[in-house]
Amino acid sequence: MLTFVKQIFIWWNQQTLGTRIQTILYGKLVGVDSYGNKYYENKNGKRWVIYRDEIDATKISYEWYSWMHHTKNKIENLHELKKYDWQKDHLSNMTGTSNSYHPNKNTNEFKKKYKTWKK
Repeated sequence: MLTFVKQIFIWWNQQTLGTRIQTILYGKLVGVDSYGNKYYENKNGKRWVIYRDEIDATKISYEWYSWMHHTKNKIENLHELKKYDWQKDHLSNMTGTSNSYHPNKNTNEFKKKYKTWKK
């Protein structure tokens, strides 16, 4: 029951009830990416994604980004889509967490190039 109520009112966790109904009635599953996100399209050309976990637009994989935005990426068409050794897996936005990036967080490497004025 709580899951049903969440789907009606809480759009930021998963798909809402309206999105679920639209997907069932009009959506055609086009594919699934490596993160488990499902990509749908209706006969009018509208496209949407149902995220596996919490909704975060950065979780759309690079293979599906161009498809979602109705653009043709020449680089994608010329090269086969493979993951190189230097590419990293997706990492969610860490802003506001203890894992966020802080340059020179615990070091004293940063020194002022000027002296502050004192009275």
